[in-house]
Order: sequence, then structure tokens, then C-alpha cells
Amino acid sequence: MHKINIRTGSRTELIDITDKIQQVVAKSKVSDGACVVFVPHTTAGITINENADPSVRKDILKELNKIVPFNDGYEHSEGNAAAHIKASLMGASINIIIEGGALTLGTWQGVYFAEFDGPRSREVWVNIIRG
Repeated sequence: MHKINIRTGSRTELIDITDKIQQVVAKSKVSDGACVVFVPHTTAGITINENADPSVRKDILKELNKIVPFNDGYEHSEGNAAAHIKASLMGASINIIIEGGALTLGTWQGVYFAEFDGPRSREVWVNIIRG
């Protein structure tokens, strides 16, 4: 397993980590298999989405903030209940097929670390499975 360290700069943000994950895949020398990406945090998540137009990231965060506002009378005493809910909606892991030593993402796809309670120092865990 490989750990990727991430320093987030905002309360909520989507950070493109596609290249960092591809570097882990290349370093593994696995030609065909699977890449498991896991976020070990309860107020952050992981997703695959468009990486060509940065406005997509802004739109995703904007809509998540509408669906799950920061302050909505939550009972969780730490003040970050919205972050926990958004992390659950986003998910804590993804799987990506590796073919020919590369991630098999669609033309416009990228992998995003989703911060919902930043800024913080975070980790993303990557495990490569031989096919």
C-alpha cells in the first residue's frame, strides 16, 4: 500500500490527484490489474469526474453545499456534521482498472480528493492489485 499526502487549503474543495495515483501505478510496475483508492477520513471523500473544465468542480461543490448546508440544526457537537454527510454521499473508495501499466479512465475523467472539513493535512491510500 502507498500513502499520498495531501494538504488542503479550503473548507471544501476537489483536488485532482489523478497524476499522483498514476505515479503509484507506474512505480508498482503492474501492467494489468486494479487500483484501489481509499480515503481514511470521515469528513473527506473520493470521486471520479470530469477533469477538463474546472467549473465542473465548482458546480459539484456548489450543489453539495445546497443539498447539505453547513449549518442546518445538526445535532453533531463538533460543528462539522455537513462534512460527515457530504463524505458519506461522495464515498470513501474507488476502484480503477489498470491496463498496460496505466489507469483506464475515460477521456475526460480524473480522480478527485474531496475535502469537506478543511483546511487539513490528509492521506489517500492506494493499493495496486495484480490482474
